[in-house]
Amino acid sequence: MLIITSAEDVTANLVIEVLNDRQVQVVRVDPADIGAGLTFSASIGDDRDRGEWAGRLRTPSRDIALEVGAVYYRRPTSYSARFTHLPVVGQQFAIAEAQHGLGGILNNLSGAVYVNHPAAINRADYKPAQLQTAAQLGLAIPRTLVTNDVERVRKFAAEHGPIIYKSFRGVPPGPDGRVAAIWTRRIDPEELDESVSVTAHLFQQEVPKTADARVTVIGRRVFAQRITSPGGALDWRSGDWEKLVHEPVEVPGPIRIALRAYLDAFGLVFGCFDFALSAADEQPETWTFIEGNPNGQWAWLPDADAMAHAFADVILEGWWS
Repeated sequence: MLIITSAEDVTANLVIEVLNDRQVQVVRVDPADIGAGLTFSASIGDDRDRGEWAGRLRTPSRDIALEVGAVYYRRPTSYSARFTHLPVVGQQFAIAEAQHGLGGILNNLSGAVYVNHPAAINRADYKPAQLQTAAQLGLAIPRTLVTNDVERVRKFAAEHGPIIYKSFRGVPPGPDGRVAAIWTRRIDPEELDESVSVTAHLFQQEVPKTADARVTVIGRRVFAQRITSPGGALDWRSGDWEKLVHEPVEVPGPIRIALRAYLDAFGLVFGCFDFALSAADEQPETWTFIEGNPNGQWAWLPDADAMAHAFADVILEGWWS
């Protein structure tokens, strides 16, 4: 089986260890190594190839045929990192050719199980699509506005305030490779100006919450942790992760059903979901869908070992014996 990810991906390492224990033949490849660190050839059109790409993939330590039973697609390095030595136009050309050539082969291996397929990841990576799908499946979502109109934001705040802002994708890496974060934050609409018109923004009605829940669905298995942060931070990711309190939490049956339907809607096998938990008097806790990550991190969670085995199960299902 093929694992497509960067060399530094420690999350993938957990799954690789489980697969090695099960004596699965595993090859790890980062497509951004194309060049001396990764060569390939693939052909089609021969009477003997049955309309499937045939060829080989070579790294300094591996030489494999493109007959792969499964692909675990994690977090490969961007192709742009490979071509920084080229002029701008040359970079753009080389990146596009690598994506459509090598990427086109790796994303279309006949008969392979993909967890998850990059096309499905891309489709499910858009927050507007996530919120719409969640709402259509009956999950509670915050009132949400996507706009570049500052007056519309102010009207939204007047009707549904207090409101928060969150980015769609975050800040891209800087020239030094370091990534800054934009945490979810409360917004005073009077502090906004016409610069809002420059690009798209996501605003939501703030959900009063007592805790957060991180739900990880792998195949038919559901793992969930209640997360409480010291001081009740609006965005638990912004504080000291060592001080977060994790507790197993039971996911209500209707939400389990909806999340499996959510994965099916996007053609996914796996997803990480964030919920805001709210409690009122003696009423059952309310679960409000915040977002779904089709390629989320999970190695930091207390039940990561069990998740690694669940990944191995879904990756090997149907082809490995």
